This record gives sequence, C-alpha cells and structure tokens, in this order.
Amino acid sequence: MSPTPIRLSLARTVVVFFCFALAYFLSALIRAITATLSPNFVSELGVQAADLGLLAGGYFLGFSLTQLPLGRWLDRHGPSRVIIAFLSVAVVGCLAFAAADSFAGLLLARVLCGVGLSACLMAPLTGYRRWFDPGFQLRANAWMLMTGSLGMLASTLPVQWLLPIWGWRPMFVALGVLVALAMLLIALLVPRWERLPATAAQADDDGSYRAIWRNPYFWHLTPLGFFTYGGMVAIQTLWAGPWLTQVAGWSPASAAGGLFLINLAMLGAFWLWGLLTPGLARRGWSANRLMVVGQPLAFVLLGVLVLVGPGLGAASALVLALYCVANTFTSLAQPAVGMAYPSHLAGRALSAFNLVIFAGIFVVQWGIGLAVDLGRRMGMETAQAYQFAMGIYALVALLSWLHFVRSTRHNRDS
Repeated sequence: MSPTPIRLSLARTVVVFFCFALAYFLSALIRAITATLSPNFVSELGVQAADLGLLAGGYFLGFSLTQLPLGRWLDRHGPSRVIIAFLSVAVVGCLAFAAADSFAGLLLARVLCGVGLSACLMAPLTGYRRWFDPGFQLRANAWMLMTGSLGMLASTLPVQWLLPIWGWRPMFVALGVLVALAMLLIALLVPRWERLPATAAQADDDGSYRAIWRNPYFWHLTPLGFFTYGGMVAIQTLWAGPWLTQVAGWSPASAAGGLFLINLAMLGAFWLWGLLTPGLARRGWSANRLMVVGQPLAFVLLGVLVLVGPGLGAASALVLALYCVANTFTSLAQPAVGMAYPSHLAGRALSAFNLVIFAGIFVVQWGIGLAVDLGRRMGMETAQAYQFAMGIYALVALLSWLHFVRSTRHNRDS
C-alpha cells in the first residue's frame, strides 16, 4: 500500500497550483508560438513544409529526450527541485532562439526550449499525486491543461498584435525573463519534497521503469496517446495555422484569429472537464468509458475537415476547434495512468506516458509536413496535398482508438 498522501490546506493548494500553472502557461505559449510565427519563418528563412514541421517538432524532440530520466528524478528529488533545474535550460533556449541567425540555430534553440520546459506538467502532476485525493487529481490535471490552453491562446492574437511592435526576437527575450520569474516563485512557495516511510514495494524499487513497462494498461493506452492525442496537439500547435492559410485561404491575421478560437475552445473544454470529472467518477464514468464513448466524435469532425477541405471556408476554424475539443476525451488518459500506479512510481508512470504523447507530437508534426511535400511532388495542388496528409493521419488515429477499444473489451471479458 502507498503511503498516505500529504494534504495541503486550501490556501496552500491555490498558491502551489498558481506557481506551477504559471510555468505551464509559459511552456504552452512557447510550444505553440511557431504556428503563429510560421509565416515569418517562411518569409525570412524560406523554409519548406517539412522544415517547418521539423522546427516545431524540435521542441517535442527535446521534450521527449528527457522524459525517462525526468521520471526517476521526480520520484527521487521531488517536483520543485527538478523543475527549477529544467527551467534554467529553458531560459537559455529562449535567449538562444532570440539570437539565432540561421535555421540550424533556431532548431538547436528550439530543442533546448523543449528540454527545459519538459517538466512543467509532469512535476506538478507528480506532486498532486501525493498532495491531492484522486477526485481532485482529475480536476487539477484538467485545470493544468486549461492553463496550457490559455498559454496557447496567448500565442495567437496577442502574439500577432505584438509582432509588428516588438518583432519575434524580443518576444523570446521577454519569455526567458518570465520563465526565470516562474523559477523564483516555485523556489519560494512550493513545499519541499519530504521522503515518506518506505513500504515493502518501495524498498524493492530499484528506480527502473520495469514496473511501468510490465503493466498491460500502459500499452493499451500507448497508441491512443501517441497518435490520437499526440496528433491532435500536433495539429493544434502547428498545422492548424497552415491549414487555415493554405487550404481555407485565410490571411495570416485571420488565421491567428482562427487559432485564437481553437485555443479558446480548448480552454473552455478543460475548464468544464475540471468541473465535471469528480462527479462523473462518482457516478461510474471512468476515464476508460469516457474515452471509448466520446472519442468517435473527433474522427467524424476530422473526416469532415479532410473530405470538404477548402469548401469549409469560413467554418474551417470552427471545425478544427470542435475537433480539438472532442479529442479532450483522450486527455483523461494521463491522470488515469498516474493513478494506475502507487504514488512512489507516479513520476515515472506519468513521464513515460508523456514521452509517448510528445514523441507522437514530434512524429505527426514532421510526418504531416513530409506527406504534404510528397503530395506536391505527386502533382497535387497545395490544398489537396494537405487533405492527402491529413487523411493519412486520420486513418492511423482511428486505428489507434480501435486498438484501445479492443484491449478494453478484452480485459472486461477476461
């Protein structure tokens, strides 16, 4: 049995949540800002679709490289010490991005940002696993994701408005300063990680990931996290912008407004999940059940997007927003994984699954770009090439959900 969680007072809970939420807000803003800035990178650097996907995916590559050691460090040293060390790398990455004068320099800085911001969700979720009861963990996870959506929201119209005034390089200097501020608040206000009395299971824990890999539930969720949820984030943080400009025919300013709508819808969705999930759990609506029942709506909306394409016109952003909102059903997989393991394994379980998600984001972001370029080489018009690429993704995402449904039914029947 795991040690009893350490309860925080309501006031302390709010303060701790705010400190972590600020860091996660900034990480989401930096993650998603490439969608808004993509026209600038194309005009200044002449990058192709595959290069743009690689630049955006560099963040997720750096993010993915740290997840396995991150889980061990979180379980051993606790969230505050680990996230402060990581955020210092993010400050360097932001300043390097602002100073870069080549595509290679931008890519390297982007990878550093991914490394430095890779603890911004896993660190608080590891702490919440010990500090909060299960119902509130679902709420806290949803509201952390809501904070991330707020960061993505800030990466759209606000960035578009500031771009002519500041330029994108000073923006990244300011982001580095704000990340340093988040580090200071966490250092001052987040509780220290106290070692709890060891249980028999903890005494046998060698710090490896064997207990994580041996759980079949982890593998049932892996394709869903990699392709379905990871792919949605890839679209939200990069390909929604080019889709609006190159398929729907929107101007860059209008596309920024469309991205604002998408991220506003995601913010509202995660806020509602935070309100509803504790009550749904009490009524028997588990994360598994919600993912099985709710996820098909996302595939219907993605099918409309692919098949109608340019014909959606002004409705393109609305369909993209509804598609992303429907995919929030799969966001429940992350806290479900954390609660499937004892608290002393929470950091490793959450980080391992986060690795799955962010590896999926990287692969899908780059893969869609490669498929778009392939479609163009095959003689397709730009809009058709995007439909071709998104259609391939839709098929793979559907298969990943069917794998999860099959695995869930098999377990229920056995």
